[in-house]
Amino acid sequence: MNFKKLSRRSFLLASLGAAVPLMTVADAKWFEPSWIKIHRVRLSSGRPKHRLVQLTDIHHKGDRTYLSRIVKKTNALSPDFVCFTGDLIEEGKFLPEALELLAQIKCPMYGVPGNHDFWSKAPFDGIIKCFAASGGAWLMDEHLVTPDGKFSILGAAWLSPKRPPLRPTPTTKNIFMMHYPAWIDKLEDHRFDLILAGHSHGGQVRLPIYGPLILPFGVGRYDLGMFHTPAGPLYVSAGLGWYPVPIRFNCRPEITVFEI
Repeated sequence: MNFKKLSRRSFLLASLGAAVPLMTVADAKWFEPSWIKIHRVRLSSGRPKHRLVQLTDIHHKGDRTYLSRIVKKTNALSPDFVCFTGDLIEEGKFLPEALELLAQIKCPMYGVPGNHDFWSKAPFDGIIKCFAASGGAWLMDEHLVTPDGKFSILGAAWLSPKRPPLRPTPTTKNIFMMHYPAWIDKLEDHRFDLILAGHSHGGQVRLPIYGPLILPFGVGRYDLGMFHTPAGPLYVSAGLGWYPVPIRFNCRPEITVFEI
């Protein structure tokens, strides 16, 4: 039997071809899901005077070390305040630990619930107390002005037509928080300085050129990043956790820093 001798070049190419898929799977499963990125967005042309941080979609499942890293990285950024746009937990049993760790954030926290916060059926009382103790608030279709009078923080939980609409305050910067990016289409009658959303996780798996493989409901075309809309600039974060499987590819978890 006559075998053709395999050249060194062919052997290396074949080995590389076999290694790339394995490396991709390893990155998606064991490396990228906890490789936190600090993403910075500057919203002013001059020297920024304020810094705020968006956290979203933590989906805390008992990984204390990971959430502690999120808190530590947030504190290192020294923000004026934190905006949390939903999905702190999936199961109520993880809420006490999540709040214990979030309480270590050294600035006011403002937040709104996500679908998993509702689905967990955990009472919001502890979350309300935790956010209030930070100097911030858990907002259920409500708005308030920060103590310095410079920002209005508006938080949507349902955007129900039965509730009074959340309107911008003309004498302040207006930050609108919501969980679902597609809700942006309900805000076109008003103009906000910044709108923050989560929920999409950026798709978790994003293929070059193609984009996200799968997106949840309530996202529409607003899958990841900055979008310029009639209601104002909308930023959709990739979030920090995962659901339903612990996989991310080309879509690292992020803490987003906005300089205004």
